[in-house]
Amino acid sequence: MVEFGYSLLAEQEGPQQLVSDAKLAEDAGFDFVTLSDHYYPWIDEQGHSPYAWGVLGAISQATSRVQLASLVTCPIRRYHPAVVAQKAATISLLSGGRFTLGIGAGENLNEHVVGDWPPAPQRHEMLVEALEIIRPLLHGETVRFSGVHFEVPQARLYDPPADGLPIAVAVSGRATADIAGEYGDAMVATQPMPQLPQYFDEAGGQGKPRYGQLSICYGPDEKQCEKLAYEQFRWSGFGWRVKSELPDPAAFATASERVRPEDVASSITCGPDTDKHVAAIRAYIDAGFTHVCVAQIGREMQEPFLDWARRELLPALRDEGTGHA
Repeated sequence: MVEFGYSLLAEQEGPQQLVSDAKLAEDAGFDFVTLSDHYYPWIDEQGHSPYAWGVLGAISQATSRVQLASLVTCPIRRYHPAVVAQKAATISLLSGGRFTLGIGAGENLNEHVVGDWPPAPQRHEMLVEALEIIRPLLHGETVRFSGVHFEVPQARLYDPPADGLPIAVAVSGRATADIAGEYGDAMVATQPMPQLPQYFDEAGGQGKPRYGQLSICYGPDEKQCEKLAYEQFRWSGFGWRVKSELPDPAAFATASERVRPEDVASSITCGPDTDKHVAAIRAYIDAGFTHVCVAQIGREMQEPFLDWARRELLPALRDEGTGHA
């Protein structure tokens, strides 16, 4: 059965509101809640970017049932892998084992704040080394690691989760899907491309969860939703090769100057039509994803979205036989 999640976007909310929205999402009936991990918002209009791990700790105490995940954290530049393992272990313990560590090769937008941004092949090498450090630490092992990119003379977590915790790896193509299949317990993608789960399976991911994430803009007025989606998410149509390389919100604003509102509306479902939003989610299910999480665009629309999700969206998804009863 497919599980449905709510994506908290730290780029558009402050920390207190994120915690409140997570609790509302649990009350609305979502199966899991995810949180982005950014240093900058994508563009200045979004206006926020609190420290994700502090927020996750607070969410772990404000909720009791819903599963939690970071989607995603980059363990190769801004955070050292050994420190990511410590963070993840702590959130797992605080949440009573409800946490999945989502990691990926990151974006220049967030990672360049601590140094130069390496090219993609090097980032993938660093991601593999990070996984080779993180996984044994989460299982309580003492790690001594000497790699091309990372050195760990000796590290051990004194508060690891009893049985480790699942690691989901972000994928955008064959190279990262191969890493996810070999080293991860799940994969994460932001496009409903059937080949990504296929690549994941071929690399060893058979039977493991596949997380898909999409953004929508629900609201009573379709035109207003299209306007909001354009203001906040006009960068979203860039391919991952572009999104991973641009250095700051100003660069994203400049790169999206020629994007038109209709361009955004063609790729993000907008307005009150539940069937239209369900169809966008179903594209991920049809592509082979087992977990689908939805991000609502616009900070002022989170509570209306969650109320609508409780009343209409989640029942519609589950009435189709695609989700939990």
